[in-house]
Amino acid sequence: MTGAHFLTVIEWGVVRDNLFSGLVLEGVWMTVRLSVTAMLVGIALGTVFALMRLSKLAPVRWLSLFYIWFFRGTPLLVQIVFWYFALPQLWPSWAPWDGQFGRLEAAIFALAINEGAYMTEIMRAGIQSVDPGQMEASKSLGMTYPVAMRRIILPQAMRVVIPPTGNEFIAMLKNSSLVNFISVSELFLTAKLQYSSSLKYLEWLVIISFWYLVLTTVASIGQAWLETRYSTGGYGPSESVFSRIRRGVSFGSGRNLAH
Repeated sequence: MTGAHFLTVIEWGVVRDNLFSGLVLEGVWMTVRLSVTAMLVGIALGTVFALMRLSKLAPVRWLSLFYIWFFRGTPLLVQIVFWYFALPQLWPSWAPWDGQFGRLEAAIFALAINEGAYMTEIMRAGIQSVDPGQMEASKSLGMTYPVAMRRIILPQAMRVVIPPTGNEFIAMLKNSSLVNFISVSELFLTAKLQYSSSLKYLEWLVIISFWYLVLTTVASIGQAWLETRYSTGGYGPSESVFSRIRRGVSFGSGRNLAH
């Protein structure tokens, strides 16, 4: 199929009438809401499990390793289906149809726990990139471990943490489409319901592709700004904001959707 044929087959009036419709904007908002919430929880989980991963206590390290191994080693879609459909078999009182654990909660829970496993290794790498002498110097000044970690270590780790975290968030924006399997009304499900009834597949795929590109581009710009801010004083030639944005758009997916 040539590009000209594609342009003549698609009904651009359908795209124009629905691109900024309330239905589509609600789907965009749900995608953003899911992604931001799950990412924030995932970062928090990743920080906690990264500290566990670096613990001197073997059982604590093993628990962190098991968490990483299990949730990075099983497909995200399997985890989403488990939390919504299979969990009630294990814990009937939390069945979704009883109103205790709804679709949105299950979606956020699944995305966040899966993301936490990836963020654990990102946070661990960032913490280990800081000179160990920084912690020793902090303790010599009377700081406790938590205070030193919060004030000294983690801020310095941001230079290493921000680029892969930005990539993970861009991947999260796209991976959030998987929650359509449990009928969460995010952007992809909105289009799916419409093209299933109207058979306007091309038109609705163009609409949601446009919005996914908008969201990932905005996320890439934010990532580039943060990288530039935290790279001040770094080694080697500094990369321009434009170059960072272009790199983020081109290679923003930290991992494939199938993962």
